[in-house]
Amino acid sequence: MKLLIGTNKGLITYEKQAGVWQQIKDDFVGLPVSMVYTDKRNGTWWAGISHGHWGQKLHRSKDAGQTWEEVPVPKYPPGAEVKPGIPASLRLIWSIMAGGADEPGKLYIGTEPGGLFVSEDGGDSWALAESLWHHPSRMEHWFGAGRDHAGIHSICVDPRDSSHVYLGVSCAGVFETRDGGAIWQARNKGVRADYLPDPNVEVGQDPHRLLICENHPDTLWQQNHCGIWVSHDGAATWQDVTAKDQPANFGFALALDASNPKRAWVVPAVSDYVRVAVEGALCVCRTDDGGKSWMTFREGLPQQHCYDIVYRHSLVRQGKTLVFGTTTGNLFVSENDGVTWSVLSHHLAGVNVVSFV
Repeated sequence: MKLLIGTNKGLITYEKQAGVWQQIKDDFVGLPVSMVYTDKRNGTWWAGISHGHWGQKLHRSKDAGQTWEEVPVPKYPPGAEVKPGIPASLRLIWSIMAGGADEPGKLYIGTEPGGLFVSEDGGDSWALAESLWHHPSRMEHWFGAGRDHAGIHSICVDPRDSSHVYLGVSCAGVFETRDGGAIWQARNKGVRADYLPDPNVEVGQDPHRLLICENHPDTLWQQNHCGIWVSHDGAATWQDVTAKDQPANFGFALALDASNPKRAWVVPAVSDYVRVAVEGALCVCRTDDGGKSWMTFREGLPQQHCYDIVYRHSLVRQGKTLVFGTTTGNLFVSENDGVTWSVLSHHLAGVNVVSFV
């Protein structure tokens, strides 16, 4: 088992050897890695690099990270505008996702400023999903929050139907296509945006992370700017399952149990205004009953003077193993579904993304 850790100073690879996690290599040393992804269909590793000077770069490896090749990044077509008078250009590669098993060459990239790009040739070339870019809500109702413009950070492909795709857009909400991208519809019924004059707007919601339950794909979860929501009807409606007067509330990261649609994990922070660990103590929260109740786990995590938070792509689960990395460069692992934790490193740069290979 291997782990890819995308940090502000490079891509770090860990491997579990004889039951012990070891750092085995680093790549792109000194460069901010915004996204890493492994295509399970063919084993290709992908890395999005956010150069301060040269802009966004995209690399892939077909030999498990031994060598990397740079490939063309997605480009907005001439004349594309984020808002009237503001030309669209690639600012961040924020998500990468493979198409379905029946689409061997298809890949998706979600970007800031809110563009979804599609490749049909394994990433050799990219085309903007014009139907989403020209959605009637985008120009007026999509906007940036922590970043200048809206961004697509989550892409979920229905394992039963490759033409059925969900997106998490910050700030806009959840969008769905059932016809391979010809038509996109907002799916935000039941979600609140407490920061807007009308919290129940159809478009303008801020999901921080959107995930689909792999073996029960009618169930989706979102860690949202305003709490935690779950849908059991394919995002047609959402239920607020935020823990009242408990830590499981504001946050970015989310992990799911692939086989149990009622089990999820979050790593909470204080609030949108105070983005640090709750009461200076890092914890992980888990629900086993679809959000009716939440358990809080702390053993092995720092409980004093802790200012860590966990970004949206920096918590992952495989089997009973969970791993998360923090903005201050700490990396933690649990081998028992989050009950107890141990340290893999205190010395990484800020962690943007964690991915199992």
